[in-house]
Parts: sequence; structure tokens; C-alpha cells
Amino acid sequence: MSRVAVATSSQIAADAGAWAADRGGNAVDAAIAACLVSLVTEPGVVSPAAGAFITIWPESGDPVTIDGACEMPGRAAPAERFGRGSLDVELTYGGRTQTTVGYGSVATFGGISGLAMAQERYGKLTWQELFEPAVGYASDGFRLSQASYNYLVHTHDGIFGWNPDSFRALHDDDGELLQVGDTVIVADLADTLEACASNGPQEFYTGKVGQTIADHVFDHGGLLARVDLEAYKAVSRPALAVEMDDWCVATSPAPSLGGATLVTMLKMMRENPATTWSAEAVAILVATQLAVLQFRQTFLDEADDLDKETRRLLTVTSRDELMGLMRSPSTVHTSTVDSGGLACAVTASAGYGSGIMPPGTGIWLNNCLGEVELNKHGFHALTPGTRMPSNMAPTVARHKDGSIIAIGSPGADRITTAILQTLVNFVQLGMSLKEAVAHPRLHVESVDGGSRVSYETGLDLSKVDLRSREFEELNMFFGGVATALRETGDRLDAAADPRRTGGTAIGG
Repeated sequence: MSRVAVATSSQIAADAGAWAADRGGNAVDAAIAACLVSLVTEPGVVSPAAGAFITIWPESGDPVTIDGACEMPGRAAPAERFGRGSLDVELTYGGRTQTTVGYGSVATFGGISGLAMAQERYGKLTWQELFEPAVGYASDGFRLSQASYNYLVHTHDGIFGWNPDSFRALHDDDGELLQVGDTVIVADLADTLEACASNGPQEFYTGKVGQTIADHVFDHGGLLARVDLEAYKAVSRPALAVEMDDWCVATSPAPSLGGATLVTMLKMMRENPATTWSAEAVAILVATQLAVLQFRQTFLDEADDLDKETRRLLTVTSRDELMGLMRSPSTVHTSTVDSGGLACAVTASAGYGSGIMPPGTGIWLNNCLGEVELNKHGFHALTPGTRMPSNMAPTVARHKDGSIIAIGSPGADRITTAILQTLVNFVQLGMSLKEAVAHPRLHVESVDGGSRVSYETGLDLSKVDLRSREFEELNMFFGGVATALRETGDRLDAAADPRRTGGTAIGG
């Protein structure tokens, strides 16, 4: 039996991963069981109708990423339906965020398909077994987490308040938002999960559940139809890899924008390895983020050929070279490793949520077509069947001595910068896993046509010549890193971000 270390977004999800290990499961089984619990018990943040990327490094062989990203629907939709079915919402979450919800915002979801491919190719437990913890929470109810509440307090009206079934699940009899610790019971959710567990993952695509979801969305003016769900297939791709000291770091390839962004930042930080977070090192970190994120905004976010532009970014080896190119024309994460040397990192996202819950399903649908930052060409501009871009970057890394680490984070475009800084802390600065995750972070963001550094107290920005805003305490704005480590001698460790009250566990 393998021993498995689990780090994820909540303690109950981590415990589900440990439960899978206790049943004889490996790191992939533990990651799937934990992820399923997160999909079910973090309303607003994510849902089973999500997209996901899963990066796996087997005990022997090369690292792969399973692409379960959301996809553009519309194969059966008449031309006049494109560009419609939307409701623009401005949220106070993250400091005034724009998003689009409604039936037209729902993308073809791929997360369940991706998890199924991971289970089939790398897991030891059965698909039905892995659903047991999630089904239990759906049946008995679960307590509203602090992370969900922190998001819902900004969105429960604009996103989750206009659909009757959605509203009912998150509000009390007086119409008030449930509070942290209140029990959430979502009608029909347990039956839906039981059907998917018993009938297999295709229940979400060609079975009754998938048909109910597709018919409800299409009948209300959305693009998603049965043919879109029937056509969906997860894809396994070689992971992107980069050397960093004695580690080989592997992460998600296109259509994830996050993976290429992370790899390029790691290569640049490798040029000037940090020995401490001095003012000079902080300035290098800011310059690295600024250069790579500006390239992404200019070339990747609106690329007609994402693979081509991603390859161009990956050829860059220095900040000067990247700047030369520039001068030319609400997510969950689980990390697991086991004593056999298998590592798995899973990141899943349903966007900001569409607010839609098709009657009889208990499933909140995504609004991935309405994420403004990932649809720079415009609403419904993609061709049906096109995989959607993503910020997700689930990552695994193997040391020359056989140690292996799995790491990732939620947090939109802060995903890559959170992973970057945690890896620099651990690999270059020699911090422990927990110290590396908890250390103050910064993120270079695009604001009002310029750049601004948001940072947590404890970093010296005296040599940074950009606008800045300081967070006096650790803040979920900077992600929620979850990381698990197996060192030589089979010592296991795990760390979950204190910014997000995540959970860790050791099973098996």
C-alpha cells in the first residue's frame, strides 16, 4: 500500500484524499477523491460542471497533462443565437471585477472527463469508489466554508440570486445568505453524483444528467446542446518542462496560458537565483512578472494561433529578449504525492459561476464563456469545439535524487505568480514547504492601462519603480497554494496555504 500526502483547498477534501489512500489508492486516486469533494463542497468557487487540468508524473516515464479544459459549444445553435443570452455583472470581488453570466455564458465542461481519464490510466481504485466521500457530503450536507462565503458575499445577489434553485440552496428561509458553518444541502445533488458514480463519467455527457443540463441551457437560449457534450473528449498531452537547479519542473501546455507563463518566469528567475528576498531580488521578481505578463496580454490573450504564440514565448531565455519581442510588431487545486514516486496536481475552475442550476440536477453551471479576461476576442467569438484558454497551471517537479513535489493554486492570473514564488522559496532559498507557501507574495497587475504591484507586508519594494498597493495581512487575492512532497527515504510532507484555510493529510 502506498502512503500518500495530500494538500488541497479544505480539510474535508484532504481527508477524502487520505481516505482513498487508506483504501489502497495511490496519489492519483487521492487527488481525484479530494477534487470531487472540493467540486461538491465549495459552492460559488467551483462546481462539478468545471474545466480541469491534471498534471501527472508517473513513477517511471515522462510527465503528462490531461486536458479537461472547457470548450466552446454551439454546434447545434443557429447563427442568430451567438452573442446573446448574457447578463453583464460587476462584482466587488477582487476590487471591481467584470464578468458575464446567464445561459449564453455556459461552456462545455470537461473536468469530469479529465478526472475519468486520470483514473482509468493511472488509478488503482474504481471510479465508483472515488465518489463515495463526495456523495456522502452531498447526501448529509456540508458546512459552508470561509472561502466560499468570502466569494459568495460578493456574488450571491448578482450571480447566484436570479436563478430560483440556485438561490434556494445558498439562502435561508428569510432570503439571507448562509453564514460560515451553516449546513448547505443542495437538492438532487446526491442523486446526480450517484448516477455518475454508478453509470460512469459519460453520465455527465451522454447520460440523463448531461441531457438534462444541455436541454435546459439550450431551451433557455444558450449555446450548449447535447451534441456538444457528446463530442467532448479529454486529451493527454506531454507536459511543458524546464530545469531549475537540480529540479525538473513540469506543468500544463496549451490551451493553458498559465503553464507557458510559469515556465518562462522560472527560466528568467534561474538567470539571477535569489539567495534572500532583498530589495534587489524583489525588483528582479517584479521585472520578471512585468515582462512575461505583458507579453501574455499582448500576444497570448488575443492569439489566433495560441500554440504558435506559446511556442514563441517558450523560446525566450532572458528578460531582454522578451522585451525585444514586446517592442516588435474563484478555482480549486489539489496536490498529491505517494511513497512510490507518483505525483499528481489537479486544478479545476468553473469561472465565476453562471448562477444556473438546471432543475433536478443540483449542479451549478460554469460561466467560462463569460470570463472577460479569457475571452479577449469577444463573447462567443471562438469556433464551436475550440478548447478555451485557461490560467490553470498544475505542476509537478522531480529532483535528481528522486524527490518529487506536486504544486498548484487557484487565483486567476495570480496562479502562476503564486506557484513561481513558492518554488523560488523552496528550491532557491531553501525554505521548508510550509515556510515557502506562507511567505509574503507580490503580483504585478494591469490596472487602468498601466501596471501596479500588489504585495503583502514583509517584502521590500524600495527598488521597484511602479505604483503599488500593500496588503497588511496574507490575503486570498494572492492564491491558495497547495503542495505535497516526497523526499528520499519516503518522507512525506504537505502544506496548504494559510491564505485560504486549506487542508493537508497523510493517508495509507
